[in-house]
Amino acid sequence: MVTDETLRLPTIQFRAVLDLGECLAAAIPLPEALGHPDLFADWGDDGEALNLSVDFEDGQLHIVLDDTGPTFHFHGNEDPYESPWPQTETETLLQWALTLAQEIYTLEDLLDSIADAADWFEQGFTLYVPETDPTQLELIELGITGELLTLPWLGSGTVDHEHIDGDHHPIALVWTPVPGRDGQQIARAWLDPATGEPRTEALPGVDWNAVAMAEDEVLSWLLGIYANHHVAPTPEAQIMRAALERMGGISSSSV
Repeated sequence: MVTDETLRLPTIQFRAVLDLGECLAAAIPLPEALGHPDLFADWGDDGEALNLSVDFEDGQLHIVLDDTGPTFHFHGNEDPYESPWPQTETETLLQWALTLAQEIYTLEDLLDSIADAADWFEQGFTLYVPETDPTQLELIELGITGELLTLPWLGSGTVDHEHIDGDHHPIALVWTPVPGRDGQQIARAWLDPATGEPRTEALPGVDWNAVAMAEDEVLSWLLGIYANHHVAPTPEAQIMRAALERMGGISSSSV
């Protein structure tokens, strides 16, 4: 089962004005083979350490930066301190990523501004402008991918979805027939490692008459929920990626 893209809401053009600092990482050209990473940054639980993920199809560089300095490790090999890429490319990637992480760390309000921009988008606005002292600002323009249209839950009781152990990002659909009772896992969804598409299956022992929806209807509904919440990047992640790409010299346009 694959998602029906005809049910996806249209892409919406959005603009955000942000303080991106001096964009020092943009002066460090990435190797061609590593020229288009998927970027994401957030603050740790204590709000003191910055996490920067630089993802590629064949591996990931993860940087943690706090007031004691940076640490980093890789994903893609058994040894987290062994790069999946050749030494020369790794050295350039590290220089670029450490410079980018330091700039994000210095711009303490950047990630909050990106979250605010996403909130403005969710409220229907197409332009975000922050409150700021006079400074050089950058205009980020991007098309934010629309969600798949999904109906509300039409069966009995209530449902929720939760992450479960396993490979390929599995989740379980938990059905609760009566408030206050324990829920029952009735289906699960995961990413097919071969195609990258979401897959679903019903779990055994489910009384579909009690659920009040047919098995195939539940699986179709779960597919849309999984695609929206666990596959498609959120508006915040899409705005962040565009901003970090600008800071890293992967895209360029200014105001």
